[in-house]
Amino acid sequence: MQYGICHLSIVPIRYSAEETSEMVSQLLYGEHFKVLEKRKNWSRIRTAFDKCEGWIQNLQLTFIEEGLYRELEKKAYPHHYTTDLVSYIETDKNNLLPVVLGSVFHKNQEHVHEGGLIASKQEKPNLIDNALQYLNTPYLWGGKTPFGIDAAGFTQMVYKINGYKLLRSATQQATQGTALSFIEESEAGDLAFFDNNEGIIDHVGIIMDNNYIIHAFGKVRIDRLDHTGIFNTDSKTYTHKLRVIKQII
Repeated sequence: MQYGICHLSIVPIRYSAEETSEMVSQLLYGEHFKVLEKRKNWSRIRTAFDKCEGWIQNLQLTFIEEGLYRELEKKAYPHHYTTDLVSYIETDKNNLLPVVLGSVFHKNQEHVHEGGLIASKQEKPNLIDNALQYLNTPYLWGGKTPFGIDAAGFTQMVYKINGYKLLRSATQQATQGTALSFIEESEAGDLAFFDNNEGIIDHVGIIMDNNYIIHAFGKVRIDRLDHTGIFNTDSKTYTHKLRVIKQII
């Protein structure tokens, strides 16, 4: 088994070993992973944070020793997450590299970073503050950054920055936490899940105060939420059917 870490700003994870293949997720700077299979130009990886699997180009792959991977897994090197939309690091070659909100730093890294960092679990109200940092981010399937993000990537990143782990897809996230019976039981920061006509959960958003929800649909936006689902404040129509509300923290 080989191990790697992301030393670029953003690396796409693709469904298959082709540049034109669907992007299923992204690696952000500092995220580590296992290398499950290595080919001439591509490697299949499994991310440590959420166990997402896919293919990355070998040109974008940086290997690390197994010992460091194990230490990162045990949090022997405490993880710090960037809190700025964009900041810069100075690499070991004295070059500047931009990094985005939610990138990962630990004490073993040689790169110099002077932006804002967060290292411990935050109080629940802080989730909304971070969610608003992504407001108007364009929707991007597989995206995890302020320059393009999908619905589950949005909720995952907001929780991650605040010290909590969510899985990668809306369907997976819906298996986490405690189900609530009514919207009135929810608090700002809880998750609302929505299903399609086949009953498959395919969308998620973060509940706000006063029956509002922030979610990624076209862009990260704020809409109304009731027992039916999401009421789009622009089109004046319901766009998503409510399935379940989950309290994660």
